[in-house]
Amino acid sequence: MSGDQQRAAERSVQQTLGHLRAIDGGPGEDPDRPLTLEDVYRQQRMRMVRLAILLVDEPATAEDVVQEAFTGLYRNWSGLRDSRAAIGYLRTAVVNGSRSVLRRRKTARDYQPPHQTDARSAESLAMLSAEHRAVVDALSGLPRRQREVLVLRYYGDLSEVEIAEATGVSRGTVKSTASRALDALQKAMGTG
Repeated sequence: MSGDQQRAAERSVQQTLGHLRAIDGGPGEDPDRPLTLEDVYRQQRMRMVRLAILLVDEPATAEDVVQEAFTGLYRNWSGLRDSRAAIGYLRTAVVNGSRSVLRRRKTARDYQPPHQTDARSAESLAMLSAEHRAVVDALSGLPRRQREVLVLRYYGDLSEVEIAEATGVSRGTVKSTASRALDALQKAMGTG
């Protein structure tokens, strides 16, 4: 894939997931005030659910993953270095929970032909143009790690270092995975 094609794929992913991030809104809290668990839940719950939906493709499963992440956060709240670390904790818990769901799903489907599910909410799909839907559908077909890296980068708006921390891989792996993911996405969308 040429550099221009890869940049075009990157722009498509960035626009689509940036659009979803804008719909969800960013945290509007005072950065100097310590967060309570209730604040974190109110500000981050839907954003974490949307992140999980992008990773597992099923709203109900995504809700379960996020609920488990918040349960873990509640159990470990007193052990956090500061309340701002809660968001990183949640993000990592959602990624790891999504991985577990996908592993269980793969095991359950080993002897069955795979099928495509499009269980995203009607609300989220209605807000996306046809081009954006094509990008989200192409993301669904990527291998787990590639999807995670692109979703965390363009929806989560995380740096390579933050993605590496959330996924448990090196920064170099994040960079190379993102490049391969953009190549694969371009091919899946038929523009490569």
